[in-house]
Amino acid sequence: MPILDSHTIEFFSRSPEQTRRIGMRLGSEIKAGDVICLQGDLGAGKTTFVQGLAQGWGSQDSVSSPTFMIVNLYRRANGGQLFHLDTYRLESVPEAEELDLDSMLAEGALVIEWPERLDGLIPKERLWINLDHIQEEHRQMRFNANGKRYDDLLNSIRQSMFGGA
Repeated sequence: MPILDSHTIEFFSRSPEQTRRIGMRLGSEIKAGDVICLQGDLGAGKTTFVQGLAQGWGSQDSVSSPTFMIVNLYRRANGGQLFHLDTYRLESVPEAEELDLDSMLAEGALVIEWPERLDGLIPKERLWINLDHIQEEHRQMRFNANGKRYDDLLNSIRQSMFGGA
C-alpha cells in the first residue's frame, strides 16, 4: 500500500452503486473551470463513476460513454455545463488540440476519460483519479490533487466520506 500524502486519497469500491455514490459526492462539489481526469483500463468503472458525478452535479441529461462522439455535454437547470470527454479514439495530439479544451473550461467543468492521450494539453492544476479493476465488482480509486482548488475539493470529499479532519 503506497504512503498517501495530503494531496492523495484512496477509496475501495465494492460495487457499481458504491462507485456511483463516490462520483456523486465529487459531483456535488465541482464547478465551472474544474478539470477531473479519469484514468483506468476498459471496464475499470470510469463511465459508472461519471454517471454518479453528473448526477451529484445536477445533470438533467443521462450519461453515456462518449467513446464514438468524443465529447458529451450535460446541462443542469441553472445553465451549468459539464463536458465529458472520452479521448480513447483520438489518433494524435493535433486532433486533441482541435477539441479546444480552453473554451470548454470557460463554459463549464471538464471530465476526461483517457487523459493520458491528451499529452500536455490538460491544465497542470487538476484532480487526477486512477481506477483499477481489482475483482469482478471491486475497484480501487486513487484521487490525486494538483493545486489548491483540488486540495480543497479532496478535503471536502474526505470530510463527506469519512467525517472529521
